[in-house]
Amino acid sequence: MKIANREISGRNLLVAVVGLVICVAAAWLVPFFLIGAPGDGLVKVRRGSSVEVVCDSLAGNVDVAFAKRVERLLNLTGADLSERHRAFHGDKGGWPFTVIRRLRSGQPSGIRFTFNNVRTKEEWAGRVGETFMMEQAEMLQALNDSALCAKYGKNTSTIVAMLLPDSYEFYWDLTPEQLLDRMHDYYDKFWTSERVEKAHALGLTPEQVATIASIVEEETAKTDERGKVARLYLNRVAQHMPLQADPTVKFAIGDFGIRRITHEMLRVQSPYNTYRNPGLPPGPIRLAEKATIDAVLDAPEHDFLYMCAKSDFSGYHSFAKDYAEHMSNAHRYQAALNERGIK
Repeated sequence: MKIANREISGRNLLVAVVGLVICVAAAWLVPFFLIGAPGDGLVKVRRGSSVEVVCDSLAGNVDVAFAKRVERLLNLTGADLSERHRAFHGDKGGWPFTVIRRLRSGQPSGIRFTFNNVRTKEEWAGRVGETFMMEQAEMLQALNDSALCAKYGKNTSTIVAMLLPDSYEFYWDLTPEQLLDRMHDYYDKFWTSERVEKAHALGLTPEQVATIASIVEEETAKTDERGKVARLYLNRVAQHMPLQADPTVKFAIGDFGIRRITHEMLRVQSPYNTYRNPGLPPGPIRLAEKATIDAVLDAPEHDFLYMCAKSDFSGYHSFAKDYAEHMSNAHRYQAALNERGIK
């Protein structure tokens, strides 16, 4: 009887121990199988990154506790991520094992790249550097590489015409040249034969249309006025008149915050100063939107040659066909500036 009781006690102890082991194992495993990521996130892995660096990115973009679970599993399995250099998307509710499988398999996720309201190559390169694995300096070097620009039929001044503001999706680890290849593909799709024919009918190349569009965007924020402003500059080009566009002077100086153009500013030595140089400037002074490019191509006919901001500061312009009328408009605007103390 005593022996039987001992056997029963031994079995009970074994069951208890096994049960305890199962509970401990379950408690350790449940978070890896049943507790998913609390939100979506993007993990960016640079070449040579350690497990700790990758999980720091995961913690910052998804969740700290979730990242710790992933890190424990990666260390347990002896994962080597040093050759990975991609971006991986983590889905809300996804298990740590799912993230690890993506990290180890190397299957990348696309990065959405949206840009608008960009003026300079430096600014655009900065946006690129903030979004992709490459640095701003690498992208800027590519934009200033005359041989690379020639690959796309552009030069270092007109290359920005190829950068059409929109939303795109690219892989995070692409090179500057690969990014420009993709931008050129989208540029070619935008410049259909119909648009090219419209440009030629105006006596312009697509790059020159983009240049006029960039000036138009700087002249007016009113989209319903852009076609009218575009035709004014087309009229001046057709009559071989200097553009005398204030935004080109601001671009030449490097200060778009200027509220009032002075005579001294008009003397600045730069190929972009359209008060001193005839014809169009060497290239766009900002990354023109597709809609503004179309506004140039479809600009309504009129005979205006001069424009001046309205004295009511509405953002619209007063247009004139002759210089005397233009000066009358300009005097009203100057008086309004003086009244408000704008220098």
